[in-house]
Amino acid sequence: MKKFLLVNDDGVYAPGLAALVDSVDGLGEITVIAPHQERSGMSQAITVNQPLRLTEVERGYMLDGTPADCVKMGVLGLNLTPDFVLSGINNGANLGWDVLYSGTVAAAMEGVLQGIPSLAFSLCGSSDYFQAAAQVIRKLLFEDPGFVTRPELIPKAGVLNINIPALALKQIKGLRITRLGVRDYHGVMQRREDPRGNYYYWMGGAPVASDSKELDIDSVAVEHGYISITPLKFDSTFHEAIPELKRQLDTY
Repeated sequence: MKKFLLVNDDGVYAPGLAALVDSVDGLGEITVIAPHQERSGMSQAITVNQPLRLTEVERGYMLDGTPADCVKMGVLGLNLTPDFVLSGINNGANLGWDVLYSGTVAAAMEGVLQGIPSLAFSLCGSSDYFQAAAQVIRKLLFEDPGFVTRPELIPKAGVLNINIPALALKQIKGLRITRLGVRDYHGVMQRREDPRGNYYYWMGGAPVASDSKELDIDSVAVEHGYISITPLKFDSTFHEAIPELKRQLDTY
């Protein structure tokens, strides 16, 4: 029986995490470790300047740390040996540049750092479709393509970032293997005024719709009703720049 470590960045009581539990219920040994509150946008942050407190709850464990901390706690603190790390289901898309900030994707990346095949799942749209997303994930993991039965499909030095459109199952058109697109936002830094007349800023904004029709771009695929599967890796080296830098600096 396969062992699964389930994590997220929306918090241990998030409906997306409950839906992820449903997706693997009865098909493996499940351990949940999730933040005690929402920790979206934490990226790969870890806690190094204060203690971490782990509390057992009905669903599993909650940790007063980051999503990456949750994976470290499971593997290095509780000595778990999961076959897979499953992160999500995030309440919102993780497309394009969003992956640089995503705690959901970072938790899966932490799994890879610990040598564990890892997948990140996000629901792109209304939370009314979490159960539909759970059925999609169950199919992806155990039926077609069957990532659990065919782990060779998961890159050894990376993760699969899977974004599911918020649609009924019969409306989802299929799967697309994609690359990261551009994810721009309107009104990212919003200036507001508090009741005492002092200004403060709230980071938010609405995503700008893409005018591209290329279905091999993650955001475009989701906009057109497809499940987007994007392989991500750690190596951010700008390899193409290395030869010219070497040429320019060889005599330095």
